[in-house]
Amino acid sequence: MAAPATVGAGQGKGQGKEYPGGLTLYVFLTCAVAATGGLIVGYDIGISGGVTSMDTFLQQFFPSVYRKEQTAARGGGSQYCKFDSQLLTAFTSSLYLAALVASSFVASVARSLGRKWSMFGGGVSFLAGAALNAAAQNVAMLIVGRILLGVGVAFAGLSIPIYLSEMAPHRLRGTLNIGLQLMITVGIFSANLVNYGAAKIRGGWGWRLSLGLAAVPAAIIAAGSLFLPDTPNSLITRGYHEEARRVLRRIRGTDDVDAEYADLVAAGAARRPWLGILERRHRPQLAVAVLVPFFQQFTGINVIMFYAPVLFRTIGLGGDAALMSAVITGLVNIAATLVSVAAVDRLGRRKLFFQGGCQMLACQAIVGTLIGVAFGGDDGATVPRAYAAAVVALICAYVAGFAWSWGPLAILIPSEVFPLGIRPAGQAVTLAVNMLCTFAVAQAFLPMLCRMRFGLFYFFAGWVLAMTLFVAAFLPETKGVPIERMGAVWRTHWFWQRFVAADEDGNGDV
Repeated sequence: MAAPATVGAGQGKGQGKEYPGGLTLYVFLTCAVAATGGLIVGYDIGISGGVTSMDTFLQQFFPSVYRKEQTAARGGGSQYCKFDSQLLTAFTSSLYLAALVASSFVASVARSLGRKWSMFGGGVSFLAGAALNAAAQNVAMLIVGRILLGVGVAFAGLSIPIYLSEMAPHRLRGTLNIGLQLMITVGIFSANLVNYGAAKIRGGWGWRLSLGLAAVPAAIIAAGSLFLPDTPNSLITRGYHEEARRVLRRIRGTDDVDAEYADLVAAGAARRPWLGILERRHRPQLAVAVLVPFFQQFTGINVIMFYAPVLFRTIGLGGDAALMSAVITGLVNIAATLVSVAAVDRLGRRKLFFQGGCQMLACQAIVGTLIGVAFGGDDGATVPRAYAAAVVALICAYVAGFAWSWGPLAILIPSEVFPLGIRPAGQAVTLAVNMLCTFAVAQAFLPMLCRMRFGLFYFFAGWVLAMTLFVAAFLPETKGVPIERMGAVWRTHWFWQRFVAADEDGNGDV
């Protein structure tokens, strides 16, 4: 029986049960291979904004946007509105709408076939989408390719966080799970480098290279998943008990796995994932599954990462300078994620969430003020070089705050709080909310930039304030708690305990 510690306001602490074994080379390698699935997500985030800022791409597929951009460059149009096109934003956001729809059935695939084959399906779908985009002759082909990419993102986004959380020893679950976010940042940085080089290719076909190279990370996760074992949790859920015990012994590096195995069997007893997730005792986990990804998208980070080159061009940087600035923010993203890898299982989730939120809040408010002072109401104005440099520096600070807090932790937390029997359903809810909000923000950003102007940064700053207060009051600490004993966290939380009652045998997984 887990022995939860006393919980203060808004915080749950306690190490729970200790199991024999630790981090083995085998589990490190399997988690590293699985985490490479983050490359497909990151590459797409980074590639979209860069491609949509390439003149040759705009001329071929979005000529009206190209004409507005050229008019604005001559001082004859609005700096805020030159990229405002619903068709252009549909190119980016169609992926997330497809992922939203796919999330309704991906959970069933992950539960019935296992996490491994779900990852494989994601890689194959993303590979097909990359090929179609690279060969696109019209907007319809681009959007169909994006839909296939979205299905791939849905499979990877649901299965990989669960896989990492289930394979990792509980004392290092945060560190290994954040490997996924690290690969996402590497994917973003790689895409920014590719865009910077592809924009210089003569002949106007550089955008095809940018879009087509998405096949590389897709092939990596598709091939790599074939060599991965499935998790003991998934094997138990599907009735492969002896194989589950064998895999558990191998990943823990010890034969003494009886206690952990017994808890996994008990945790996997639920057989009604979609009905179980609606039960009162799972209300806290469901709230986290909805609110954490919702708040993550309303930090404004995808506005920065999708449209970094577009945004930088809007504030007066030239095409090459805009792409290089996006490369710089990508590098900052990687470095800051490494900070999270080192700190998450030492400092805990709450401290990183809170510090990152405060940092992002300050950066958003200052960026909005700088752009407001520089542009004011003059749509034809150009930001002075000193202002542009300050904006880039502040955006880098903002990206750093996100990358060691809401970036990795918004993936980690939902993957570790649900009981085994409803874990795929819970992750599907998280994925669906994430994709819905990403779609909404991506689709609305350029029109909002046109109409709200610099006030858009204050809009996102307000959401950052709200989510930081949510963390302070309602998000418990899950550092060091075994994933199958997570119920103790909710039973001892000042607010959530009213929804959760210990089950008859005192099992921590409720």
